Amino acid sequence: MAEEPQPSNIQEGASDAPAPTGSAEDRKAAAALSTLDAQGDDDSGKKEVDTKAMENAMKNLNVKDQKDGEAQKKAIKIEAGDVNLLMSELELSKQKATDLLRSNDGNVLKAIKSFVKPVLV
Repeated sequence: MAEEPQPSNIQEGASDAPAPTGSAEDRKAAAALSTLDAQGDDDSGKKEVDTKAMENAMKNLNVKDQKDGEAQKKAIKIEAGDVNLLMSELELSKQKATDLLRSNDGNVLKAIKSFVKPVLV
């Protein structure tokens, strides 16, 4: 029994379309980024890119400088007793308890409330 040939519109390495995103801006940004990956038929290597959509996609990127985050972590005083309390009561690792305290300015009550508080949709 012979195999049937593939249809001519199938390309090797092509994947299924990604799941639709929530907003129109996200879809435009995804479309602009996907055009960068598209292979052009011409030999010059130039690709048509929607520059406005690309600019919007680049503006929506949220990149934090890691050095600023490290400096902020060093400025907050973390008590060892607070870390032990979170480790025992919330069953967290030492690193996660410390990160939770840093994200709540070293306040153990705020840290517990932010950990226990349900996420509202």
